[in-house]
Amino acid sequence: MTWVEVLAMLVWTGAGAILLFVLMWVDSLFTKYKDMTEMKNGNIAVTTRFVMKLFAQGYILSQSILNSNDLWTALLASVVSFIILFLLERIVEIVFRIGAGFDLEEGVKQGKVAHALLAGAFHIVGALILAACL
Repeated sequence: MTWVEVLAMLVWTGAGAILLFVLMWVDSLFTKYKDMTEMKNGNIAVTTRFVMKLFAQGYILSQSILNSNDLWTALLASVVSFIILFLLERIVEIVFRIGAGFDLEEGVKQGKVAHALLAGAFHIVGALILAACL
């Protein structure tokens, strides 16, 4: 491994970490609660959903890096995948709320871990499907 390869790894990792931070921050703007405040207060459901969402986004990023020769292409693929996953999340939440009277986001806010696991599972499954398309 050359120094250039090590430097490239650092740049790609740093860019990926910054992108994940930004994506998770953007995601937190659209929740009914303050993610960091709830996590600081010990809300395990919010933490569970956050961790599963972070894993999903990290997996998509890892696959976009694996399949790209260009950093910007990898980052763009991750952003587009985030938008698709975000839209799918909203659709699923609406279907559950209207079809089953099951408000996933409100349940997570109230600390219901079952709601968080279900919401997080949708993120992970969506990430697996999206990553397979890269």
